Amino acid sequence: MATRPGIDSKIVSRLGADHQQLFFAVKAEFDTSTIYLWTGTDDLTLGGQTYLGAGSLLQISNITESTDLKSEGVTLILSGMDATVLNLALSENYQNRNIEIFMGYLMGGSNEVAGTLTLFAGRMSNMSISDTPEGSQIVIDAENRLLDFERPCNFRYTKESQAFLHGTDDTGFNRVQSLQDKEIVWGKTTTGGGGGRGGRGAGDDSISDHRQIR
Repeated sequence: MATRPGIDSKIVSRLGADHQQLFFAVKAEFDTSTIYLWTGTDDLTLGGQTYLGAGSLLQISNITESTDLKSEGVTLILSGMDATVLNLALSENYQNRNIEIFMGYLMGGSNEVAGTLTLFAGRMSNMSISDTPEGSQIVIDAENRLLDFERPCNFRYTKESQAFLHGTDDTGFNRVQSLQDKEIVWGKTTTGGGGGRGGRGAGDDSISDHRQIR
């Protein structure tokens, strides 16, 4: 459940229906364009975007989840796609680009969406293209965004990292380096007479030394 921001209330009501019509949709973000596909025919409007019907040409591997906080990947196969999708796969940078998979329900006998939920949210990691008699086949491997927890962070609590992230006007970490060897005097009493603040008189020791517990 870690990749799901929540379940639409409309989905909950559809789960109890006697007849259900499921669909899956994929949103893949490339640098110059975003691909919207779904496992049906004709066009589908979802979240204000038009998804192209891919029908059986779009295949999605099993999506597994567990109670453990761990990353599970997914594989998508696009068979016999048009030249637009193929050109993006051949010419665009795809690694670490966002990809999302949705599951939803349709109203009976129409392409009207009755509700959706996010099955997977992650990034594209690997892509392979092969030619078949039926056309080009594109295989996309995607990794779960939970994998980010396993990657080390290259940023540190330094002036240089802070300037890279927020600009040189942010001076919040400018003095971090000088604090490494700085000696901070904490809790010391002052020496010498005078009975000033922080000092102790001669009578103080006698009082503390001869205190009795009754």
